[in-house]
Amino acid sequence: MRGLVFGGANKMEMRDVASPEISGDDALVRVDAVGICGSDLHAYKGHDPRRVPPMILGHEFVGTVLAGPMVGQRVTANPLVVCGECRYCVEGRTNLCSNRTMIGMSRPGAFAQRLAVPRQCLIAVPDQVSDRAAALTEPAATVIHALALAERALVRPLAEARTLVIGAGAIGLLAALALARRCVRPPAVVETNALRRITLTKTLGDVAASPERVAAEMAGHFDLVFDAVGIEVTRNLSIKAAAAGGTVVHAGLGDWTTPLDWRDLTLREIALIGCYTYSTADLRVALDALGAGGFGSLDWVEERSLDDGAAAFDDLVSGRAAAPKILLRPA
Repeated sequence: MRGLVFGGANKMEMRDVASPEISGDDALVRVDAVGICGSDLHAYKGHDPRRVPPMILGHEFVGTVLAGPMVGQRVTANPLVVCGECRYCVEGRTNLCSNRTMIGMSRPGAFAQRLAVPRQCLIAVPDQVSDRAAALTEPAATVIHALALAERALVRPLAEARTLVIGAGAIGLLAALALARRCVRPPAVVETNALRRITLTKTLGDVAASPERVAAEMAGHFDLVFDAVGIEVTRNLSIKAAAAGGTVVHAGLGDWTTPLDWRDLTLREIALIGCYTYSTADLRVALDALGAGGFGSLDWVEERSLDDGAAAFDDLVSGRAAAPKILLRPA
């Protein structure tokens, strides 16, 4: 079969690769569409030592089971493969499993014509849900999980919150779409890429705010800040933008470490919440919401051939892509 192989920093190449072998409860899945995630881009730039080349990345996908359990069924999947036995799994917090592995990180991913998926990870996709919607299940579930964490920390209901989203990639845009539907006030969104700001305006209207304006005019203004980027400048902007007693949800992992103004965080009693992925329940809710149009038309998603995958990675990293999400379709 053909696969897009990560060969090291800034190296992606289409190759002939061995078709996956399945055993036990694994399913063999034909990949119909797969999204390029921010974590895939971090690996591509050489910033993620957990993804060791050469390997096939990709974990946001929809496909059809060719063999094994659920044969013939269209599926997406929870890319986290968990043990089911550690304290976190027993508590239902499977995203924190002590023994987790991950499709597209510690095992071959979906940037290929086929992949093997453990039975526990499979999620059936209803016939009426498009490939585009189903392939966005994973980033949408991240947003659902993050907003649930935020609601626990907010003093007043989320509907009343003044909200800021930093970054209008797929997760940031999905978060902004969710907040626009759930909050009385529209969210403000910081996005420095001019092409993505055009897409943002077409999708949500006049919600874009420059980081300079947020820092100078809107410091201490927002009850909830959602950082979908996770680099030093956005982390510090998040804290500065948060109101006293406000909440910052950190979902981006652009940088590994960042010094923060912990004195300011403490004196203004800001809740800083780390958000990692989702539960299977979050994924199922996300799939239902996407299928029902809960995140809008999704016309901001771009689709390309898997053969064009290397160029798609380069376009995303260089800022030439206006689309917050690019889906790749194997031939």
